[in-house]
Formats: sequence, structure tokens, C-alpha cells
Amino acid sequence: MDPRGCAETGDTERGHRELFYVPIPQPEPLKQEQEKLSGVVKNVHRKLRRKYREVGDFDKIWREHCEDEQTLSEYANAMKNLADHHWTKKCEGEGRIEWCRSVCQEYFLDGGMKKMIEKDEKSAAASLGLSTAAVNAQSHSSVPSWASHIGRMRLLDVGSCFNPFLKFDEFLTVGIDIVPAVESVHKCDFLNLQLQPPLQLSRDAVEAFLPLHVVVFSLLLSYFPSPYQRWICCKKAHELLDLHGLLLIITPDSSHQNRHALMMRSWRVAVESLGFKRYKYVKYAHMHLIAFRKVSLATTSDLVSRNYPEMLYIPQDFNTNEEEEGLDVPVYVRSEFEDDQMAFGFNELPIRRTIRIRGRARAAPCAPAFTSSKIQFCSKAKPDASRCMCVKLTAGFHWHREMVRFQ
Repeated sequence: MDPRGCAETGDTERGHRELFYVPIPQPEPLKQEQEKLSGVVKNVHRKLRRKYREVGDFDKIWREHCEDEQTLSEYANAMKNLADHHWTKKCEGEGRIEWCRSVCQEYFLDGGMKKMIEKDEKSAAASLGLSTAAVNAQSHSSVPSWASHIGRMRLLDVGSCFNPFLKFDEFLTVGIDIVPAVESVHKCDFLNLQLQPPLQLSRDAVEAFLPLHVVVFSLLLSYFPSPYQRWICCKKAHELLDLHGLLLIITPDSSHQNRHALMMRSWRVAVESLGFKRYKYVKYAHMHLIAFRKVSLATTSDLVSRNYPEMLYIPQDFNTNEEEEGLDVPVYVRSEFEDDQMAFGFNELPIRRTIRIRGRARAAPCAPAFTSSKIQFCSKAKPDASRCMCVKLTAGFHWHREMVRFQ
């Protein structure tokens, strides 16, 4: 309807509604697909944790899991689709794979290793009261000979799935997984990998790749239902790495940075007890990214006085079966498309807008137009103590049937 026609006929209220018409947005099929694929991944993790709580034998549970080819295949396909089509968007300037690459370049190629070794030597010398000259001589001799001509960095990607590091020329990459999604990834159960002779690798592979410069656990440790399994993986990584090599750990967490700060400190103590020192730590919106460097050939772990394996916990370890079952129950959540449809409907209501600026209120005869808004119902008390239903917009407005308050 033409708003000018409304003005001529006096139907101003209807004219305002037409004037602020908002097109109905289209649904987002990609987001629905992402939620479905994420559900496949999360359900596998929940089932493993549930079985571990019921049975308690993580060796038996893991062996049965590795024999379930259908579940493993569905998991691998879901992870590959998520990585190819939904995780390509950068977060905080770079993705998890790019972060691993930049840390390795800084450490091995741009002098990061030398700086850390010098720092360690100065700290040790200060505690012993040695002179500065002795410290400088010792730190220079401590830098490994291969550091100056490292060439391609030997990298082992555990739980690789689709071998994302293969595209980088600076890495000599080996990807392993219990169920590879691509042919370039080798099928291998790292948890039960035999490291003592006879090795589960050919002689040429041992000479070409061992010892390693980098071991990557990208979204791996949270896969295991038991903290002890996570501990075993970190211990195997220590055995495979060359002295001053890097262990890169990425674990999911969508909470804010300080929500699980105690857990991250616990992880640091546990991993460092194996002969590592933390090199870098970053918290992205949905994950923790940690780099550890191997500083000792022998582990310093004392399992008698401190239970280090149990320190590699995740929040889901403390869930009960009832809580896990509650997570499996499908709960209806409005999509952004449905939110936008509802926002469009509220845009058609005859409402007033009240804006408070420096304690003064100004009213407008009609609502402003908006194209899309994430909304949720909430209950807000009026001055007369009655309750009213309102819709909260990300733009900072409370839309009421009578008025709009600017927050």
C-alpha cells in the first residue's frame, strides 16, 4: 500500500506499518547442517564418557570403540565436513592450524628457541650465583646443532583426520588417525602405539621422522573419556620429541577465558611434570591453544606424591549419566530465521518509542525499522509492579506493545 494514500485517507497507523516494512529473511541451511554435524561429534564423546563411568575399564572401552567402524566413519566424515565447510572462517585473525604454523615458525626459524634456552640458562645460573659470562657461554653451547640447519620441520599430527598440515612446505608431515578421512593420513592408534623395539614403523620411516620436532594434539585429548588416556598421549609425545621440540595442544572450550582458568593451570602442572615447559598460551572464542617445549630428556613426574594424570581433566568428566542423558534429549531452540520472523512480526505492532537521554525522555510516534535482530523473550517489571512480556534486541532496545525503552 502507498503511504501517501494512507495519509490522504487518514489511515496513518497503517501507513506507518507499511513505511517500516521489513523483508522476511531466508533460513540458513549451512548453520542447520553445522549443528547436525556437531551433534554427531558430541554424541560420540558422550557415549564414550557414559561407558567409562559405567564400566571403568578405559582399555576395554577404547578397544571396542576402535572396532566400531560405522561410528568411526560417521565421526570422521562429520569432522571433515565441519573443517571444510564450517571452520574455514577465521577466528581472532587466524585459525587453529595457522596458529600452529606461526608458533613453529617463530620458535624454530625466527630465534624463539634460542631466546627460551638463554632465558632458562640465566634463571638456572641466577639460582646458583654464576657470572653473566658463564651464563652466555653455557646458553650458546646448549642450543642444539640441528637448530641452525633444521630444514623442514618434522611434524606428527595425531588425530589428523584430513591432514591439514600437508599443504605447508615447511613441514615434513605425518598424519595419523584411528579412522583416516583422506588417503594421506595413516591409520594408527596413538594411544596404543608401541614405542619400544620392535617399533610399529619401518626403518626408513624411523630414520626420516624420528626424533620429531613437533607433535600436534588438535582437538584430541578431549576425545578420550579418561584423564589417564590423555596423560599417556602426552607421555608418548615426550618420548617421540627431540630435545627442545614442541608439543601443541588445542582443546575446545566456548566459555570465556577465565571460566576454566583453574583447569588450564592444572593441565600446565601435569604436562610440565613430564619434562615440558609452557611456551605460549592463547584463548580463542571456542578453544584453548597451548604450546609446550621439551626441556628435559627424562620425566620428573612423581605419581606417588601427586596424581598428575587426574590433573588432565575436562569439565565433562564430572557429569553424571543423568546429566549426559539430559544433553542427549533434543531441546527445541529457535533458529535465527525464526527469530527474524518474530522480529518482523513485532515490527508490525503499533508501538511507541521512548528514548531516555541524560535522564530526559523523548517519544516518537512509531518504531524504527530494523532488518534483522537476535531476540529472546524476557519478563520485565513495570513501575506498577505488574509483569509484561517484551522482546530483547541485540541493538539494545526493549520492545513493548506500548513503548520501546533504550538501554
